[in-house]
Amino acid sequence: MSSPKRPSSQASTVIESAGPSNDKGGLTSPPTSEKADPWLVSFSPDDPENPLNWPRWKRWYITFAGGILVLNATFASSAPSGLLPQMMGYFGFGVETATLTVSLFIAGYCVGPLLWGPLSEDIGRRPVFLISFFFYTGFQIGCALSRNTASVLVFRFLSGTFAAAPLTNSGGVVGDIWDSKTRGKAMLIFAVSPFAGPSLGPVVSGWISVGGASWRWIFWVLTMFAGVCFVAIFFTLPETYGPVLLARKAQRIRKETGDERYYAPVEATKLPLGPRLYNILAMPFKILFLEPMLMAITIYQSFLYGCLYLLFEAYPIVFTQGHNLNAGVSGLMFLPVSLGGAAGVLVYLYFFNPRYDRYIEQYAPAKVPPEARLEVTLLGAPLFAISFFWFGWTSYPSIPLWSPLMAGGLMGFSIFLIFLSLINYTVDAYLFAAASALAASTVSRSMFGAVFPLFARQMFETLNPRWASTLLGFIAMTMIPIPIVLRRYGLHLRARSRFAPSVPPAKAGASSV
Repeated sequence: MSSPKRPSSQASTVIESAGPSNDKGGLTSPPTSEKADPWLVSFSPDDPENPLNWPRWKRWYITFAGGILVLNATFASSAPSGLLPQMMGYFGFGVETATLTVSLFIAGYCVGPLLWGPLSEDIGRRPVFLISFFFYTGFQIGCALSRNTASVLVFRFLSGTFAAAPLTNSGGVVGDIWDSKTRGKAMLIFAVSPFAGPSLGPVVSGWISVGGASWRWIFWVLTMFAGVCFVAIFFTLPETYGPVLLARKAQRIRKETGDERYYAPVEATKLPLGPRLYNILAMPFKILFLEPMLMAITIYQSFLYGCLYLLFEAYPIVFTQGHNLNAGVSGLMFLPVSLGGAAGVLVYLYFFNPRYDRYIEQYAPAKVPPEARLEVTLLGAPLFAISFFWFGWTSYPSIPLWSPLMAGGLMGFSIFLIFLSLINYTVDAYLFAAASALAASTVSRSMFGAVFPLFARQMFETLNPRWASTLLGFIAMTMIPIPIVLRRYGLHLRARSRFAPSVPPAKAGASSV
């Protein structure tokens, strides 16, 4: 056998033993190995191929692009809501079937993440975005050309399945390209998009309806939006997932040196197709059911998400019927929810983010425990419960509509803060398994988002908006202890976790955050 060849100078490679991921996206050496494996390819500290070392402008562009993809998907979920009366007249279906055009799209979110999240950790983020948006664009055309009830419902479900890719992968992309210090700011874009999108849907479709255009136009708008996003992905969005980039780097080094012994960590654990598919489909469920902290987070997120989509049935009862507004103006009633989310961005940037920067200095050189992210939820959780009581008891037609509108703004503000906090916590706690963890959360909350609209109208009509909102407010109150308990015991839960990559030193306990 020929003697081993030394790595070429072109490779700019650090040779390390395989181990858990660190905050720089590389690999740390396990303490059991005294000598590093000379053939294992990894990133050097200043390697330009490491996404964490890319220029800041490039990383911010990728972050904004990921946010736009999420906005696209969530906008499409609620887009037909303002045109449902037209669709009911054309297809001849009832209110319940009309509601399915929204619910089935969100039901697709239950299926898509099971594939897209884990698959992105196997083949990379970029291929998943390209595949999903190509078919997603095509299914929007199918909706626009539908001639019967079955076709529009099937295409809506398939659209939601493929649109779910950015809901899991965009958060993973943020984790790929930012360290923990900047990740919180970058995650703002990913966190606000799921709420800005659904709020914009009724606005656009409402004014299409008022303008007298056909219901098909909302799907042509979605087709154009999705098509532009697909082109942008194809030409401007690079691969960001570290293990996949290391595999490509190892392949290039083997070609340059002619030595087949160079390999990437992911290549050392390559499984046959059957076990790989099992891991891809089962990983989100494994993480969800084996991680108590993820399960608690998921329950909270699911309730929030269900309440958000419940508003698409509750708002027409309060504003269209109660205040006699037309479809276009009724759609505008959702804007305060988005504006509340924007206010949440400002509060985070000017109050909570500086506090997190101080935590970085306090815990240096160790990483800040993920429990520090939950501080934001301590503000958002009680405000979310208050917003439902406020909305419900000012929903009388005799009370000016500005009051329930402001309650909607508080709702958007609190939902954003809670989601941002919990998403950041998930990414910080699970890091390289973040896409699978986010996929598990997305599946669960999408089930709530799909089901809540199906009973929302009956609940608000039977109980009336006052008592229906009061019931939701009391349920929200029962969720308030979740972030409190996680801040107190999160460190101990992560110490027993099979998926959290590391635990902070004892000197920086979660209770001191």
